[in-house]
Amino acid sequence: MVRTYVVNIGRFEEETAYREALSVVSEYRRHKIAALKHEKEKKRSLGAAFALNAALACHGLCEKDMEYVLGSQGKPALRGYPELHFSLSHAGDYAVCSMGERETGCDIERVRPGKMRVADRFYTEEEKDWLYRAKEPKERESRMFRLWTMKESFLKVTGRGMSLSMRDFTALPEKGGMGSVKHSINNICYYLKEYDLPAVFGETERYRICVCQEAAESGQPAFGEEPYFAQEPEAVF
Repeated sequence: MVRTYVVNIGRFEEETAYREALSVVSEYRRHKIAALKHEKEKKRSLGAAFALNAALACHGLCEKDMEYVLGSQGKPALRGYPELHFSLSHAGDYAVCSMGERETGCDIERVRPGKMRVADRFYTEEEKDWLYRAKEPKERESRMFRLWTMKESFLKVTGRGMSLSMRDFTALPEKGGMGSVKHSINNICYYLKEYDLPAVFGETERYRICVCQEAAESGQPAFGEEPYFAQEPEAVF
């Protein structure tokens, strides 16, 4: 099962709350946060640690006790737990973590206007055809970011990041919030699952979330029906 957790970083706005939260994450995360220049980015990174901890709690583990190792392209993993594959992302006021038993990638994006030129630069013809079939500007913007999260989550699951051109593969949505990827970088089949931001946040239309995972032996991976709401501190650490 691929489970995804969402944290609202607004909980860190007060300095005391931020400092208390910073004191209970791993040394790796504290160093990563210290290297960031902007306060918002620091809070997003902290939120990612809290989202990861929520995922680890299902396995009786805690983020502050983890030792991290980095792959050749910088993708982090947990030393001693090769069976736990995770991916982190953050945007706007939210951070997310997806975790599963096979290679996993996730992405969250905040939907905003004025980004349509991105499609002409990074999307394949098949993706652009689906995008521009939407007649309403608002729907086009939503589709633009749906495709972006699909493509980003695929880049992450491969561990290659932006070293792989976005025009080298095609990601498209299917029924039931699922999606597929056409590619030739390896012989692995990948599945996509799109999510809305949990309704409790009241910003469902402003954000898009997508998770990508390698196919299981039985075929399609099992994705959680919706992201888990990891907002309360006591539910995380």
